[in-house]
Amino acid sequence: MNEINEQTVNMKLIQEALATPMGSAADFDEDELEAELEELEGAELEEQLLQSATTTPAAPVHVPAGKQPTRPAPRQNTAEEDELATLQAEMAL
Repeated sequence: MNEINEQTVNMKLIQEALATPMGSAADFDEDELEAELEELEGAELEEQLLQSATTTPAAPVHVPAGKQPTRPAPRQNTAEEDELATLQAEMAL
């Protein structure tokens, strides 16, 4: 009888272990999840900016010959710079 009771207890433990979902929220590193969320938000923002840039046509500018502007073309931010700006904004809160 003792062996049967022991096997029954073991079987219940096995069933509980199999019923427990793998990869529960406690298994995730919160910092990794935050970094992934920021990455996704940055990609979404970039997509929105690119989409708005392609849908709004630029107004033609008439510049007389010999009077070309001397300012350099604006530099695009890299993904790292965008992420840094996002982190700085969050830290300011």
